[in-house]
Amino acid sequence: MSLTIECQTRPEDRKPNALRREGFIPAALYGHDGANSVSLAVNAKEAVTLLRNAKVNETVIEVKIPDLPWTGNALIREVQSHPWKRTVLHLSFFHVANAEAAG
Repeated sequence: MSLTIECQTRPEDRKPNALRREGFIPAALYGHDGANSVSLAVNAKEAVTLLRNAKVNETVIEVKIPDLPWTGNALIREVQSHPWKRTVLHLSFFHVANAEAAG
């Protein structure tokens, strides 16, 4: 099963709590451009659906960023969630080259 998520770049003036109120989750993509990272915003409902089907550090997913000329494979490296509400607060993706879907 192929997993895909579409992200948008996060404007620098947007605060994470404002994004969450609008139905987005702040995220970051690391390793796609050397040491550079990019700040992203992911639709909260899509992220929750993705997390039901993916395992952290195991499942390779396709990340699409229409605002940038980049589409590639990544692992979900970290999921930050509220301690007792269990709502997702932040996602971290890490680019993997030549990855084969692992689960």
